[in-house]
Amino acid sequence: MRSPIPARAVGAGAMALALLGGTLALPALAAGPDLLSQGAPVTASSVENPDYTPAAAAVDGDLGTRWSSAASDDQWIQVDLGEVATIDRVELTWEAAYGTAYTVQVSDDGATWSDAATVTDGDGGTDVVDVGASGRYLRLQGVDRATGYGYSLWELQVFGTLGADPEPTPDPTDEPTTDPTPDPTGEPGTCDDGNAALDRPATASSTEGPWAAGYAVDGDTGTRWSSEPSDDEWIQVDLGSVVDVCGVDLSWEAAYGSAYEVRLSDDGSSWTTAATVTDGDGGDDTVAVDGSGRYVRIAGVDRATGYGYSLWELVVHTGEATDPTDPPMGSVETGGDLGPNVHVYDASTPTQDIQAELDAAFTQQESDQFGEGRYQFLFKPGTYDVQAHVGFYTSVSGAGRDPDDVDVTGGVWADAQWFGGNATQNFWRSVENLKITPFTGDDRWAVSQAAPMRRVHVDGNLSIHSSAYGWASGGFIADSKIEGQVNGYTQQQWYTRDSNLAGGWDGTLWNMTYSGVENAPPTTFPEPAVTTLEHTGVIREKPYLYWDESAGDWAVFVPELRENTRGTTWENGSTPGESIPLDEFYVAQPDDEEWKINAALDQGLNVLFTPGVYRLADTVEVTQPDTVVLGLGYATIIPTAGRTAMTVADVDGVKVASILFDAGETESPAMLQVGSAGSSADHADDPISIHDVFVRVGGAVAGKVESAIVVDADDTIIDHIWSWRGDHGEGIGWDVNTADHGLVVNGDDVSAYGLFVEHYQKYNTLWNGERGRTIFYQNELPYDPPSVEDWTHDGIRGWAAYKVADDVTEHEAWGLGSYCVFTTDDSITVDNGFEVPDTPGVRMHSLLTVSLGGAGVYEHVINGVGPQASGTETVPAKVPFYSDGATG
Repeated sequence: MRSPIPARAVGAGAMALALLGGTLALPALAAGPDLLSQGAPVTASSVENPDYTPAAAAVDGDLGTRWSSAASDDQWIQVDLGEVATIDRVELTWEAAYGTAYTVQVSDDGATWSDAATVTDGDGGTDVVDVGASGRYLRLQGVDRATGYGYSLWELQVFGTLGADPEPTPDPTDEPTTDPTPDPTGEPGTCDDGNAALDRPATASSTEGPWAAGYAVDGDTGTRWSSEPSDDEWIQVDLGSVVDVCGVDLSWEAAYGSAYEVRLSDDGSSWTTAATVTDGDGGDDTVAVDGSGRYVRIAGVDRATGYGYSLWELVVHTGEATDPTDPPMGSVETGGDLGPNVHVYDASTPTQDIQAELDAAFTQQESDQFGEGRYQFLFKPGTYDVQAHVGFYTSVSGAGRDPDDVDVTGGVWADAQWFGGNATQNFWRSVENLKITPFTGDDRWAVSQAAPMRRVHVDGNLSIHSSAYGWASGGFIADSKIEGQVNGYTQQQWYTRDSNLAGGWDGTLWNMTYSGVENAPPTTFPEPAVTTLEHTGVIREKPYLYWDESAGDWAVFVPELRENTRGTTWENGSTPGESIPLDEFYVAQPDDEEWKINAALDQGLNVLFTPGVYRLADTVEVTQPDTVVLGLGYATIIPTAGRTAMTVADVDGVKVASILFDAGETESPAMLQVGSAGSSADHADDPISIHDVFVRVGGAVAGKVESAIVVDADDTIIDHIWSWRGDHGEGIGWDVNTADHGLVVNGDDVSAYGLFVEHYQKYNTLWNGERGRTIFYQNELPYDPPSVEDWTHDGIRGWAAYKVADDVTEHEAWGLGSYCVFTTDDSITVDNGFEVPDTPGVRMHSLLTVSLGGAGVYEHVINGVGPQASGTETVPAKVPFYSDGATG
C-alpha cells in the first residue's frame, strides 16, 4: 500500500541536516536570546494530514518531522509562547514546498495582529528573519507558495526573552485577590466559587469592532466580547496550566447563543467537548462541566439573532464537579423508542390515517432538498392499500422478515413534477423490503443518486424515468425481483445487482450494468451500452430493521456473507443470516451527546441512528468487531469541529449502513475512515462492509473535507455509495466547498459495487490498494475549475475521474462512466477520463466519457487512448476494454 503523503524532493534546508546518533538534529543555533517556541502550543489554518504532518511537528525540535498545509496561498501557522515576550528573530527550516512571500505577525491576545516582518523573495532552505517586536503569539502568514503544494516547514523557531514589561511589585497593603489558576488538587466534590478566567489571556475566532476577547474575562460587566455574524465562532481562555474544570458561567448580551459547546484542551490544539447546550435563552447561563484542561473554549453552534455572539463575561470554575450531569460511562441504556420521525403501521391502523401521514411528509419533503426533515415509514406484515409518494430524506420499508410479508397495493412512487419532470435531482430517498402491487400495473421510481431500491418485489412493471420523460441520472437496485418489464428510456445509467428481472429490461442510454442478475440483457457494449456479469462476487446484503413477531419486539437482521452470487436471497426461502434483538443496540436520538454513542460502542453495543440530524463535535469511533451501525430515514451526521465524522477500526465484520455524512464548515480529514493508515489485518472471512453510505460536501452549508471516504482496511466491501461535492445549493464554489477526493482506497482486496463519486477537485476516486475490484462507476467531474491552467498537475490537463496508482499491479473494473460540464470555463480540456498503470494485471472493461452539451472536452477516454468526447451532440466516447496499453 502506498503512503498517504507523497514523497517530494528534499529542499536545500533539508540537505543541511546533521545526522546525530540516527536522529535528524537541528543545526547549531546562533548565539543570543532563548529559544521560546520548542514544544509550545501551536495551531495552523490547515494540516495536509493530521497523522503525518501536524502543526506540532514544526516546533518539536526534530528535523525529520514537518508541518504541511493545504495547497493554497493564504495559510498560516502560529505558536503560543505562553506570555508576552520580546522577540528577536525567527528561524525557518523549509521543506521543498516553501514560501516565496510571507509575513511574520505578532499579537498579545491571538486576535489582533500586527506585521513585524515581511519576506518577498524567499528561496527556501533556511530563512533567518529579524523581528524586533513583542507579543505572546507569533504567526507565520503565507502570501505566495513556490510550488503547487501547500507550505511545509521542518521547523519554526522563535528566539527572544520572555516578558515585555515587568510586572509591578505587589503592594503589601492591597487586599488579596483570587488566584486565577487555583490548585486543582482540592478535596473531591469541591467546585471553587472563584473565577479562574479572570484577566487570563483570551482569544477568539473573530472580533466585531473594538469588542476584543479580553473584555469577556476582565471582571467588568460593562465591557463585552462580540464576534462576527456567523454561527461557527468561538472564544477561549488560557488558564495557565491544566486544571479540573467543574463549570462555566456566561453572561450574555442580547446577541446570545441558542446552542453552543464547552470544550477543553490541554494544548490548545486537540479539543474535547465537555458540555453541550441546545436550548440557550440568553441572560445568565450556568453550565456544569466535568473535565480538565488548560484551555476552555465556548464554541458557537447556533445564534439567536442575526448578529454574532456577544458576552459580557465568561467565568470558569475549577475543582471537581459535585453533580455530574451524565451517568457513568458504560451505563447507557439499550433498546427503546425509535423517536418521533419513525412512523410504524400494522394491519389494524386505519388506511386513512396512514395515507394522511404519508401525504403530509411528502408535502413537506417533495422539494425540500437541503432541509432537516427526516422520515422513516415502517409497515409491519400485512396488506396496505395506500399510495406512498417518496420525497427527500424519506425511507419506506417493510418491517417483515422477507419482502412478501408486506404488500403495498397502491404503489410506492418517486416522480419529478417538483422539478419540471427532470429527475436528475431526485436524491436521498429509499424503498426496501416489501412487495409493491401498483394499482396501475406500472410502478415508478424516477431517481438519480443515493436512492436505493433493495429487497423489493414489484408485481408489475417498473419505470425508472419520470412520467414527463425528463432526464434521470443513475440509480441502484439490489436483491429485488421485478415481475414485469423495467423501462429505462431517459435514465442515463443504472446498476442492478443480484436480482431477478423476470419481465426483462427495455431502454439503454449511456451505461447500464448488471451483475448476478437473472434475466438481464447480455453484454453488448459499446452499442447498446450494456455490461453484464453472470455473478457479482463476495457480497453481504445490507442489514435491516424488522419486527420479530416471535419475540414481539424489533430486531436487526444481518444477511450472511456470500460468494459468487446471483439472484435474490429470499425467493427460495428466507434470507440466511443472523437476527440481533434491539436490546443489543443503543438507539441514538439526534440530541444525544457524543459520549453516549461512543460509550455504547466501547461496551460492545450496536448503534441504531433514528431519523434526524446529529451535530457531533467528536468522532464516532467504531472499535469492536462485528458491530452494526444502522441509520433510519437518512439519519445525518455533521461534524462540527473539524474531526473525522466516523472511524472504523481494523477489526472484523463491522457493518455501516444507511448513514448520510454532511461535511461541516470546519474542514475535516474525512467523513468516514475505514481502518487506519497501515492497516494490514486479513478480513477475508468476515470483511467490513459499508452499504448505502452517502457523503455531501456543500449544498446545505459550505462544507469542507480533505478526502470524503478513506478505506484502509483490507477486504472491505463497498456496497453502493454516493460521495458528492455539491454543485448547487448553499455554500458552493471552487474555494468554498473544498474537497480533494471522494473515495480513496488504500486497502488490498477491496470490492466496490455501485460507486457514484462526483465533482471532487482532484482524483474523484484514487485507488492505491492491490487487487481492487469495481462493478459500475458513475462520475461527473467538478463543474467549477476556474481554468485549465488552475486545474493542471504534473503537465496533465485536469484530474482523471478514476485513478489507479502507478505502482498497482492488479485491478479490474467494469462499467465506468465519467461526464464533464464545465460551467466556469467551458473551454477546459481534460486529457483522460481514467488513468491506470500499463500492466497485464490491470484490466478495465466498458469505459466511456461524455461531454454534456459540449461544455468541456475529454481528449481521451483512458491513458491517452480512445476518441475525444466533445461537441453539443453529447455523444459518448467509448473504449470496450483496456489493459497494458491495448484496447479492445
